[in-house]
Amino acid sequence: MAGGLLVLRVLVAVVLVAHGTQKLTTRFGGPGIAGTITDQRDDGFGGGAAGAWMAGLTQVVGGALLVFGLATPLAAAMVIGVMSVATSVKAPNGFWNLRGGFEYPALLAGLGVVLACTGPGEASIDELAGWTGPPAVVAAASIGVGLLAAVVTRATLVAAGRRTALSP
Repeated sequence: MAGGLLVLRVLVAVVLVAHGTQKLTTRFGGPGIAGTITDQRDDGFGGGAAGAWMAGLTQVVGGALLVFGLATPLAAAMVIGVMSVATSVKAPNGFWNLRGGFEYPALLAGLGVVLACTGPGEASIDELAGWTGPPAVVAAASIGVGLLAAVVTRATLVAAGRRTALSP
């Protein structure tokens, strides 16, 4: 089980770091900050550069924490939060990623929930340092914080988008 959790954690982390790097830079074919701002505006979000940096950094930092199994409940909450917002954006397009649907972000959000519930596993800094708490309490807090962050973030970015749309 320890090996499986390590592989899961690292795979999710690599995808998140790469995806966040795309948002922040033009590496890996990404749009960079300017393109991310445009993408977010097209999704009805305001927030400009701050919103773009927030999305990209949440993915990069959350992924980096997961690689090492460091502050895993926080990392899982970050994954759940940012990918839940992305899921809500893609939901009107249906399920399949091929058609711009929510398949991909929902999978990552779900994997964030899995990691919140399982913890980082034995091959992690959290485990080595003894930074573990009651699993059910830690999982519930991590999932709750992630979902609350998603709701607040989405509401804030949508409200900012409405203000931007109304500006002369």
